[in-house]
Amino acid sequence: MARTEFLFDKNQEPHLGRTAAILKKHPEMRKFIGKKNPWSAVVILFTVALQLTIAWFLREQEWYIILPAAWLVGTIINHSYIGLLHDASHGLIFRGKFWNDVFGLIVNAPMLVPSYVSFKKYHMKHHAFQGVYELDADLPALWEVKAVKNIWYRKMLWLAFYPLIQTLRTMRVREVAFFDGWVLANWVTTFATDFLVFYFMGPMAFLYVAASFWFGFGLSIVGGRLIQEHYMVAEPQETYSYYGPLSLVSCHVGYHNEHHDFPSAAWNYLPQIRAAAPEFYNNIKYHTSWGALVLKFIFDKNMSLANRVVRKERGGVGLDDEVIPDVRIANA
Repeated sequence: MARTEFLFDKNQEPHLGRTAAILKKHPEMRKFIGKKNPWSAVVILFTVALQLTIAWFLREQEWYIILPAAWLVGTIINHSYIGLLHDASHGLIFRGKFWNDVFGLIVNAPMLVPSYVSFKKYHMKHHAFQGVYELDADLPALWEVKAVKNIWYRKMLWLAFYPLIQTLRTMRVREVAFFDGWVLANWVTTFATDFLVFYFMGPMAFLYVAASFWFGFGLSIVGGRLIQEHYMVAEPQETYSYYGPLSLVSCHVGYHNEHHDFPSAAWNYLPQIRAAAPEFYNNIKYHTSWGALVLKFIFDKNMSLANRVVRKERGGVGLDDEVIPDVRIANA
């Protein structure tokens, strides 16, 4: 039976305890914490140039060429940006905050909508308050759970419109300032890139860039990451990693247990963390195919948006009393 209620965990999120246990057994792992990877800046410049170059070469093609190219190629390039956004937001490219944010804006430039600065703000909340409904925008909203249920075509539509749905979720998250100077800079760089692509390359090139973003955060092979990270397929395990063939070209963004355990480790060190502590990572459930996971999520009647763990508090911050009954969470 598919879940209709979130799984309520009375404990704090699991990664603080896991990190302590890993470091106790493998103190040498401390070398990965805070270690910068300036080569990520080179990867950012290369992948941004690659995406725009492909858009240029496709500028005179028909839509039935553009959309498959975006779905098959553009989504994978676009998806690599997520791992790079992660590192920029965690300050893992350069030592100074300024240049990390500059390259965060650069990698966001060909992604259709400005999202780096807001991602940085909400992603930090996700790490600090994993599973707290009011503070973790990665959790589906109550209306999503009720509307989608475990009906296959609704789950497919949910994936297809995920970029819009994710934006709507942020309205429930507290303690995040919406506007500042970096938000303005993010708007200017991304929307200026959109305009320049449309004006100088044409509407078909813009369609490729837009479709690469939209498919990459929804109904595509790499869209399986949206399910992979925290949707339970082995209850009550809360976080899952991906070790499949697209890992390297996605900047190891699928190493999600490793990322939560060591959020201050750059993306290129995550496979080394797994290799150094296999007893912590190889003995729990993980995924090897994003595409297979997408199909499982859509067609498996035991999968629903309620396959998530929630908790009342993390660090003393809890859910409102009036919210808890509506969540209808089941005791673990």
